Amino acid sequence: MTKNSKVDRQREHQANERTFLAWLRTSIALIGFGFAIARFSLFLRQLNSTLSQQQPEVDPIFNSENLGVCLVIFGIVVIASAAWHYNQVFWQIEHGSYRPNRFMVWMMTAVVIILGTLSIPLVLRAKKLPNPTTNSSQRRQSYLDDF
Repeated sequence: MTKNSKVDRQREHQANERTFLAWLRTSIALIGFGFAIARFSLFLRQLNSTLSQQQPEVDPIFNSENLGVCLVIFGIVVIASAAWHYNQVFWQIEHGSYRPNRFMVWMMTAVVIILGTLSIPLVLRAKKLPNPTTNSSQRRQSYLDDF
């Protein structure tokens, strides 16, 4: 093995590690964002029930908690897939048989499109902002009803 091929192999492994770390950061962001969405929705629902003394209606399918849970699960799947892909590329580099694979990119794109599409009902269901001429308790109630 020549010195140049040794340096090239080292660069390939370092690039593979950087790619894995990028997927790791992405999965951490997905998990954190999903957790934040689910918990903030729960907080707003509890605040609404405390202020209005009644339980707000929650859609059993299209709600923020389900979206948050889906993002957390997707983040876990992304990191598991990234670890598997890192290992595959590692051995391909070692054997000199590396072949690029775009599966991870297409999988990530498809799931983000699906989750984005499923969040559209949450956005469309939101009511318009309250009228500034109403009293503060009515405005607060109207705002909290959106969540």
